[in-house]
Amino acid sequence: MTSQQAPKQRSKRMRVALPIPVLTLSLAAAGLTGACTSQAADRSQAPASASGTTARTITTGTAGTATGGATRTASSSAPASATSRAATTATSSAAKNAATTCVDKVYGGMTAAQRVGQLFMGSVTPSKPSQQQIQLMRQYHVGSVFLAGRSTAGTTATRTLVNSLQAKADTVAGRRLPLLVSTDQEGGQVQVLSGPGFSTMPSALVQGSWSTSYLRNAATTWGKQLKSAGVNLNLAPVADVVPAALGRNNAPIGRYDREFGHTAATVTPHSNAFAAGMAQAKVLATLKHFPGLGNVRGNTDTTANVVDSVTTTTSSSLEPFRSGIKAGAPFVMISSAIYSKIDAKHQAVFSSTVIQGMLRKNMGFKGVVISDDIGRAVAVKAVSPGNRAVNFLSAGGDVVLTVDPSLIPAMTTAVQNRMAQSSAFRTQVSQSVHRVLTAKQQEGLLTCG
Repeated sequence: MTSQQAPKQRSKRMRVALPIPVLTLSLAAAGLTGACTSQAADRSQAPASASGTTARTITTGTAGTATGGATRTASSSAPASATSRAATTATSSAAKNAATTCVDKVYGGMTAAQRVGQLFMGSVTPSKPSQQQIQLMRQYHVGSVFLAGRSTAGTTATRTLVNSLQAKADTVAGRRLPLLVSTDQEGGQVQVLSGPGFSTMPSALVQGSWSTSYLRNAATTWGKQLKSAGVNLNLAPVADVVPAALGRNNAPIGRYDREFGHTAATVTPHSNAFAAGMAQAKVLATLKHFPGLGNVRGNTDTTANVVDSVTTTTSSSLEPFRSGIKAGAPFVMISSAIYSKIDAKHQAVFSSTVIQGMLRKNMGFKGVVISDDIGRAVAVKAVSPGNRAVNFLSAGGDVVLTVDPSLIPAMTTAVQNRMAQSSAFRTQVSQSVHRVLTAKQQEGLLTCG
């Protein structure tokens, strides 16, 4: 999401100067895909109250030697090491095959309508959930929900709502297929969920002034709070780089202090640290808004024809995305702006050059591609709802996000019609459903007996 969720009132900036020696941390060690380059700092200098909790110091051992990095002192140890490596490889291969089999098994048991439903995410307002909209999403087998607006109800009340949503999720072969439940929990003016059990998160600009080890610890805490509330997907971190010269004149990001900093060198490690903390808490993270909203002036939520005339396929501002993808980011959100030096004819969300070319081919991203809101966003109003969904999926996207669930019937109908007409599109839909199910499997949401 961009800043449509943000209130107009601005929070004051706060900066904390910290020494930053380098320390490498792994998202894989956190139990999910990904990695994070983190930087340790003297804990006593970090603002202990900033996350609303006491920070925990990360301690790393000699993880780099776990794959056999220790020096062998006798040739007799070689066969044992080779055997160990072979066993590890066989175990990893078996686990991968089991995961693939589980995804294929669930996919095989789904109806055509259920498969299409997995490609959509509709919004629910926690403070005032619409039972009519919830029933509509259930009717169309929507596989993911987005908690939108602002709620001060706290973790317990949010969990109660999420449990009620999960109870209405589809069943496949007699087993419940849980929902991906997401929200915008960035910090500062973009924090959807607050109240008892949730910390008050500072803005990303403040987070970017912390050491990355401290930020990773704080993000782990925030992620655990989301997890306790039933949220398993955070549409954060913002990986956009807003140049200092543009600053608050950048309507979607800079105006709300949503950026970690003004250079890729600052944004990259802090975006990675935030994502690593979410992974530690077993919450999926989302890099957004590819290929970056840092060089625009207009907000795609409220403005049409937003154009970035600066970013190219080799811009340094892409580094936070490239690094996050290399680290194993499970989700990437696509911007609705036009990038005139990349694909002047299409908005990024409808551009195969951006999604299949830059993101998939050039950066090697294999996870889930989610749209920014293409329900109410003014940037896409000129395109019919059905074509928005079809064009996004045709360009290589996987999950259509709409904060207006009433558009889902038109969107799903258009997708089904296109599937009936095009075998290539059917193949793309199948691949997208597999990616979504794989993300659910990684999150522990699939059961295969």
